[in-house]
Amino acid sequence: MCAVAGASLVLAACGSTKDSGASSAEGGGSGKVGVILPLLTSPFWQSYNDYVPKMADSEGVDALKTVNSNSDPSQQITDINNQLNQNVKGLVVAPLDSAAIEAGLDQAERKGVPVVAVDVAPDKGKVAMVVRADNVAYGEKACQYLGEQIPSGKVVQIMGDLASVNGRDRSEAFRACVKKNFPKLKVLEIPAKWESDTAASKLDTLLNANPDIKGIYMQAGGVYLAPTLQTLKSKGMLKKAGQDGHITIVSNDGIPQEYDAIRKGEIDATVSQPADLYAKYGMYYIKAAMEGKTFQPGPTDHDSTIVKLPSGILEDQLPAPLVTKDNVDDPKLWGNTVK
Repeated sequence: MCAVAGASLVLAACGSTKDSGASSAEGGGSGKVGVILPLLTSPFWQSYNDYVPKMADSEGVDALKTVNSNSDPSQQITDINNQLNQNVKGLVVAPLDSAAIEAGLDQAERKGVPVVAVDVAPDKGKVAMVVRADNVAYGEKACQYLGEQIPSGKVVQIMGDLASVNGRDRSEAFRACVKKNFPKLKVLEIPAKWESDTAASKLDTLLNANPDIKGIYMQAGGVYLAPTLQTLKSKGMLKKAGQDGHITIVSNDGIPQEYDAIRKGEIDATVSQPADLYAKYGMYYIKAAMEGKTFQPGPTDHDSTIVKLPSGILEDQLPAPLVTKDNVDDPKLWGNTVK
């Protein structure tokens, strides 16, 4: 098994890890770690924030109190610099903008501080690892589910921020999958930049012009679930699964609110983005980086695969299962463990 987590990191047979000899190893894996969040207005990121101190303790990482960049890429660079000025020995960052984050990564590299990126991969810059699920698969799973439920008609994808690789991957994958596999579906698009208000107002306008839509793909349930359901309800278009006029809805995130909506028949499915594992392996990989360990592409012992991105950056692609009424009560889903 390559790129193993949770046991000895040196596997000569697979060549998954090795001592890098870099300056990041000088602290022997000890020292403070800064953790920077993109936002806290989404239940997904609130859950991730709650997991961070627990996972830091379990992985033996001395993590500082998290910092919230409030959806501002410029503020996020300032936050990184502030953490570096506090002499942190490692950083775990969830980038807001895949391009803009490079400035912060360069600052960290100049100071010899390793960085692990969570949820979003940077376009450029040095990171020890990206901890992320396969966002292309998110768009494809949503497409396949909607396509199997809806023979023909209009479907809407409420997109994320296209400055983020996540928004781009989900949007392009959904669009391409529909075109290839379900040509009788017509895709309408709402660029919403992970903003609830933007999603609500644009969906309202779109529904006025297209009251015959059959399906919706929300790229982030944490910010789009409530405004989408409220907009449909205000127009008398929120019909439960099985009722005439029901609009099939697929989401991404796996938050408890989505599971409740699935149980109620308000939405049909979501892809569970692993907030718990983002925190766990963010801490795991930053500790490894501070110890000077590196990784190679290959399968891991935690049901994921490390891949090399076109930029040369390594990414641990964690599993993200599709959740429907058939498995929504699975106790192994992190969204069912949140109190």
